[in-house]
Amino acid sequence: MPEKNQTDGMNEAQLRSLVVSLIHQVSQNNNQIQIISDQLKFQQEELARRDHEIKLREQEIEWRDAKIEKLTHEIAVLNRWKFGRSREHLSAEQLSLFDETLDADLLAVEEELAELRSGRDDEASGKSKVRRRPVRTLLPEGLARTEFLHEPDSTACATPGCGKPMQRIGQSVTDKLHYTPGTFSVHRHVRGKWVCRCCDKLVQEPVPAQVIDKGLPTAGLLAYVLVAKYADHLPLARQEHIFGRAGVAIPRSTLAQWVGHCGVQLQPLVDALRTEVLACPVLHADETPVQMLKPGIGKTHRAYLWVYAPAVFDPLRAVIYDFCESRAGKHANAFLAGWQGHLVVDDYKGYKQLLGRDGITEVGCLAHARRKFFDLHQASQSTLAAKALEYFSLVYDIEREVRHASTEERLRMRQQHTKPALKAMQDWMTLQRQKVPEGSATAKALDYSLRRWDALTRFVDHGSLPADNNHVERQIRPIAVGRSNWLFAGSLRGGERAAAVMSLVHSARLNGLDPLAYLTDVLERLPTHKMSAIGELLPHRWTPPAHTTAA
Repeated sequence: MPEKNQTDGMNEAQLRSLVVSLIHQVSQNNNQIQIISDQLKFQQEELARRDHEIKLREQEIEWRDAKIEKLTHEIAVLNRWKFGRSREHLSAEQLSLFDETLDADLLAVEEELAELRSGRDDEASGKSKVRRRPVRTLLPEGLARTEFLHEPDSTACATPGCGKPMQRIGQSVTDKLHYTPGTFSVHRHVRGKWVCRCCDKLVQEPVPAQVIDKGLPTAGLLAYVLVAKYADHLPLARQEHIFGRAGVAIPRSTLAQWVGHCGVQLQPLVDALRTEVLACPVLHADETPVQMLKPGIGKTHRAYLWVYAPAVFDPLRAVIYDFCESRAGKHANAFLAGWQGHLVVDDYKGYKQLLGRDGITEVGCLAHARRKFFDLHQASQSTLAAKALEYFSLVYDIEREVRHASTEERLRMRQQHTKPALKAMQDWMTLQRQKVPEGSATAKALDYSLRRWDALTRFVDHGSLPADNNHVERQIRPIAVGRSNWLFAGSLRGGERAAAVMSLVHSARLNGLDPLAYLTDVLERLPTHKMSAIGELLPHRWTPPAHTTAA
């Protein structure tokens, strides 16, 4: 019996050991299964991620191919317009403006096309893109020369273990044509060549980055051409004559190519400015007609320049011009897609579709309502119109007092003084409307205000809202001055480029800057500036360098 108990005890111990061993083995197998499962899951996620990247890359390639096809077609159309028979139907003035616009358009399209093609070729071959070397123009010997020396910080050989002084064996000289109003000069960049004899090593400072790679003009000359064309309304044909009198013959086609190139380079800056404007809760909007040339028929038709600006009380001082083929409301709807806030506009029906969208509240223009009575008084010396103008004058007297007040103080003054004045005006207008016949000029003036009364008086309950749209109308006036020069190519590219450059030029002016000094510095810094920090170059953030002064 004792032996049996001992045997039973041994069997029980062995059984327990076997069970523990099995449990341990099952646990190890479960761990291995979990590890394999985790690896499989990771590999599946990695495959899904790579599939997603491949899909995105395929979409990018499809977009790039479609863009290349579109730009190639656009070049063909522009060339047909430039050299086709339709140009024979244009007047001499139209032909001059048309040629300079086409040259700028062609350069801009070719540059975009070259970047797209080089990007596709680089991905396929792994090679860096090769830029076409431009043909340099010989500069007149009589121009003043200013030398800029570019030498290494240290002339000791940087090779580890050497440190011996290097010897200067020569230099590279690059001449850039510079222009200050009325005077041409040459910026001569001299880059010394230093060599270490023992290491057989050559050291030379790199060529300073330029907006136009290996191009002739300095940033100052390019900025002058842009400001003269888009702020001073001087077509390139006139600039060609002005430069010729200053001693340097620059063909209009060359000037047009410079304009086209700068338009492409400045576009990211304009896009960044547009993003900041669309972040504002209150916007002014208006539009003005410009003439657009249709080369296929040799005539012009009416296009429109839409203008958007933050509220006059907003700390952001900026304006965005958007060139469109027509006055259709779809253009404003597209520009403000996704934006929400208070929109200050006149009664133009093109905004109705936009104002019906959720998140956008209409703010009327009190100046437009006043203008109806002003015109009525000018035409007929109407006593009713004179009385209405007295009411408007009372409101505008209060607005002048609170123009530079804080938002809270402005709201308090409007509630205390403006609101009762507007209520008295509304009651008076309602009473007068019952006395005048339908269809009369007086009835139309009264109806304009009464029908839009909520929108016209919305500013009373918001300290941040303006009473009228005069701020954006002031941004249109510079365009009206040069309206006779606004003839654009039918591709819209010329108009869009003009709108982009004008957005920067007039935003600089709103911030009290000299547009020439601003654009000169931006074009100097742009080639080496990080795109992630492009906002630093916007007019409202720009600070002039030590050698530049703001207006």
